[in-house]
Amino acid sequence: MKLQNQLKLAAAPVALSLALMAQPAFAQDAAAEEAAEEAAPAPAIVVTGSRISNSNLELSSPVSVVSSDDLELAQTNVAEEFLRELPSAVPSIGSAVNNGNGGASFVNLRGIGSNRNLVLLDGRRFTPADTTGRVDLNNIPLAIIERTEILTGGATTTYGADAIGGVVNFITKRDFAGVEATASQQITEQGDGSVFRADVTIGANFDDGRGNAVLSVGYQDQDAVFQGARDFSLFNVGSFSGAAGGSSAAVPSVIVGGGATGQINPEGTDVVPDTIYDFYNFNPSNIFQTPFKRYNIYSAAHYEVTDDVEVFTQAVFSKQTVSTIIAPGGSFFNTYAVPLSNPFIPNAILQRLCTGAGLDAAGCAAAASADGPNAAGYREVNIQVRRRSVEAGPRTSDFTTTLFNITGGLRGSLTDNVNWEVSGTYGESEQMQRQGGFARFSRLQNSLRSSSPDACDSGAEGCVPINLFGPAGTITQPMIDYVFSQQQLVITGAKLQQVQGIVNGDLGFGISDSPIGFAVGAEYRKYSATQQSDDASKTPGEVVGGGGAAPDINGSYDVKDAFGELVIPIIEDSIFRELTLELGARYSDYSTSGSEFTWKAGGTFSPVDAISIRGNYQRSSRAPNIGELFTPVTTGLDNLAVDPCAGAAPVGNTALRSACVAQIVRGGASQAQAEAFIGSILQPAAGQINVTGGGNPNLGVEKATTWTIGAVIEPMPNLSLTVDYFNIKLTDAITSPAISDVTDGCYDSPTADNPFCALISRNPTTGGLDGAPNEVLGLLLNLSNLGTIKTDGIDASLRYRTGLTDTIGFRFSTDATYTFKNEFEATPGSGFRDCVGLYSVNCASIQPKFVANTRATFTFNDVLDLSVAWRYMDGVNYEFGNAFSGTLPASVGPIAGQQVNFNEISAYNYFDLSARWAATENFEFLLTVQNLFDKDPPLVGSDIGSTAFNSGNTYPSSYDALGRRYAAAVKLRF
Repeated sequence: MKLQNQLKLAAAPVALSLALMAQPAFAQDAAAEEAAEEAAPAPAIVVTGSRISNSNLELSSPVSVVSSDDLELAQTNVAEEFLRELPSAVPSIGSAVNNGNGGASFVNLRGIGSNRNLVLLDGRRFTPADTTGRVDLNNIPLAIIERTEILTGGATTTYGADAIGGVVNFITKRDFAGVEATASQQITEQGDGSVFRADVTIGANFDDGRGNAVLSVGYQDQDAVFQGARDFSLFNVGSFSGAAGGSSAAVPSVIVGGGATGQINPEGTDVVPDTIYDFYNFNPSNIFQTPFKRYNIYSAAHYEVTDDVEVFTQAVFSKQTVSTIIAPGGSFFNTYAVPLSNPFIPNAILQRLCTGAGLDAAGCAAAASADGPNAAGYREVNIQVRRRSVEAGPRTSDFTTTLFNITGGLRGSLTDNVNWEVSGTYGESEQMQRQGGFARFSRLQNSLRSSSPDACDSGAEGCVPINLFGPAGTITQPMIDYVFSQQQLVITGAKLQQVQGIVNGDLGFGISDSPIGFAVGAEYRKYSATQQSDDASKTPGEVVGGGGAAPDINGSYDVKDAFGELVIPIIEDSIFRELTLELGARYSDYSTSGSEFTWKAGGTFSPVDAISIRGNYQRSSRAPNIGELFTPVTTGLDNLAVDPCAGAAPVGNTALRSACVAQIVRGGASQAQAEAFIGSILQPAAGQINVTGGGNPNLGVEKATTWTIGAVIEPMPNLSLTVDYFNIKLTDAITSPAISDVTDGCYDSPTADNPFCALISRNPTTGGLDGAPNEVLGLLLNLSNLGTIKTDGIDASLRYRTGLTDTIGFRFSTDATYTFKNEFEATPGSGFRDCVGLYSVNCASIQPKFVANTRATFTFNDVLDLSVAWRYMDGVNYEFGNAFSGTLPASVGPIAGQQVNFNEISAYNYFDLSARWAATENFEFLLTVQNLFDKDPPLVGSDIGSTAFNSGNTYPSSYDALGRRYAAAVKLRF
């Protein structure tokens, strides 16, 4: 393939160890100072959040730092693991997401969307993972990372679009010399979830220190942890009943429609009318930790060609596979044309279907004996036969991603105080998704159109009649081979091309003693992305139980930027210790959405040495990405446990009944058919409904104002405290309505002219919101620029270190965030929804009001470190407060008898313990116990939140579902 040929080209600079190492960037607050002490600073540095190089620069935007030492003590293997636990972040897609994981991991700063923050490697953009432009954190080579700087708040003026929520900047080790080899092994106390990782890094200086080259190679292998291996998730629990829940695609089958609605009894002779008595428990086959395998290579080199010119290159290569495993597939909620002559239909059910079809005894007998579509009396009925194909095994998706990212350039000095740099970056990623275990609708339909157990009426080649009406074991291997054995393939590709030139330094003069710092530059970026699917994957409803279709996508855009910054010291060591002003501006010209101007203004005021007041105001923007612009409209799945039109609710409520009927008619039923469904509509199968959305080529730029104000307080040596207030507001936000925005907007006032009711289209066969994606649109959640997002809160950070004795040292750090609100309004005037401290189908991942991370480390004789980490998460509540509360019944297995309240989750505390021993100058050993007290996650049931984050009766991305884990590592250095 084209990508594979290009990867061979990418391997050449890797093998030669020719790769970029940017100037190290030290943050300006207390966390950065600790990191700076561990790394030798360059004469001039570039701080995250600015392009100005200055060895003494302190900026107004708060930046926090996570050092490589922190990651080592925590035994962190991929970047997403520690980023999702940042107090300033909300867990995004990662290894704890199974149903909804697209094979990549992301970060979501401030909880305003993972597409609204920027991930950098040494201050430069990195190749994106997909059509959204987001960076897959699985590709970041942690072994070579010196520290990670996180700026939370707008940085569009400095780095361009996408940096509304903030920036994560991974800083690599510069001038690494020697050999460092590390191997680690992790496992849970239950004996599962094994994670093995090994890295080797080799570097050397050459030509009397004029150059350096480094090569790092890594491997990681991570096993699955199944939900069936934990007592709290062994059985699916309904969030609103407390009873054993699951899916109505079950064994025995559930029939919907045709006058035979109900589940087939255990004897296999008839249905139990209007009853689902045995939901299928899909929990045991789902997983809490996705299998993951990765090979990665990083190389970098720089060489001083002259005293004023340095050439540098950098290359990253990664090949990884993320696997998801979900419960066996089946016929699910599609509507099938089933001939009454199908020999597998039990006689009692046949009689019900005949009655529903209006046939008398003679007509029924003729239909049952018809040997083909052309035979006299042949009759088909359109029904759902919801049968779980347990015989075919689980549904799997293997996402294999191959990525390379190459940067090269020149940098140097024009004068003693003015520097320049020109660089170019090119990268590609290609992801292949291979699906297995899913039924093909066309083949399943062929198999159901059988007049005898030996042949299919359609005459389709290789067709084998299938028995969806029998107990477990009646779907045989030939049936599986024909219906379930085909694989689906979706290939997603993304490219980044970037050229950038910067001149920075100082002007040599200023208002005070220090000169004015400046940076000016220009940048060109081009993003392109594609998605190519096989015929089955791109056809709505063809892959049964596969969610929405994966349509072909092909889009690109480019942007031309010009930017400038000034840092103006106004007062120094005069009536005040310091007063500094910061200014910045960027002009961007997008090929898709036109031009945009952003700017920032800020400053730092220090009345005395021990106190600095800082503030920053920015006007930021974000242009729509390729996926938002060019993705065709498709229908997929999301969670909703309670349908207002289900059951008897609309029977005596004229307004509600009218709205429900209109939505069924909108789906394709006649008025009479729609009226007949009222009173018998089932609740959504497995708590999931259809939702429809896609790209919008008419989207414009969303705009944001972000500002911070805070203080840095250093009352004594080695003690510092930072406190900052942040405020972010997006207007013209590219968003779609939340589920409850539509359902509440409609059913709270169901009238004929209610615009929210017009956004609901129901199943014409059942009246529900679930069904085949080619038959049922469900909720129409279209993208627009009508949204508004607002969030604000306070960040605090404390750092302290001291020597308790001559041989015992002590380090203490804590980072905390208190979020006042995170509000979202789908359309002007529809009302704001705040998800801070709440969970529901509207709120995706959980964002507590208060989160704090603390670490205390004792060092003995510079040989032994003992470290304790404490993570605190404030309590949260169910948004609507009407979920189950009480004693869990016997049907939920090992957790039966527990007193639960699914309407609230109390505050959570997690503790980790680490011990690091430098046995010799060359050997180091590290032991870590994660979740020291083996705390189980909270129980809330399986259908109270969004599908991706509410799984296994809990929220596994926010709360530890694996239990106590042990990790051991050995490091060799020389």
